[in-house]
Amino acid sequence: MLNKLSSNFDAQIYIQIWENRIKATNIKTGKVYDEKPLLAISLNEKGTKLIEAVGNDALFAENSKIKVINPFSHERSLISNFEIGEKLLQHIIGLLLQQSIFKLRPRVVIHPMEKLEGGLTIVEERAFKELAIGAGAREVIVYQGSELAIHGFNFDNIKSNN
Repeated sequence: MLNKLSSNFDAQIYIQIWENRIKATNIKTGKVYDEKPLLAISLNEKGTKLIEAVGNDALFAENSKIKVINPFSHERSLISNFEIGEKLLQHIIGLLLQQSIFKLRPRVVIHPMEKLEGGLTIVEERAFKELAIGAGAREVIVYQGSELAIHGFNFDNIKSNN
């Protein structure tokens, strides 16, 4: 009974990251976020960063006071800005889970889709894991390989085969 109850709250999210696209899928609901990996940021009077727009909307927000940042755009690596990448994932996970009364901490599979020549370094793997943990994940797998099918997606199987 406890297993059945906990499975109702076991959110699983599959996140694919390209330099110019991020696609995240809530496995249970099938809800998908698929946009450019952008965050529009401004600074208030105290110097605190404020999120002005996310994803494709950020393209239209840039002006002299708002800077648009792609945290996954760098010539050598898929991660260029850890802080902004974490905020972006936090926003996407929140959208996919539509959290209200209580906050779910999903299990997340992060799948870098490019800039994998020679495989990910241990530093890159750790950075991807910590991005997701900082964004609210309770468990993270950094997956390298062919695209995973949403139908039949099983976090535990991916974990044991990774």
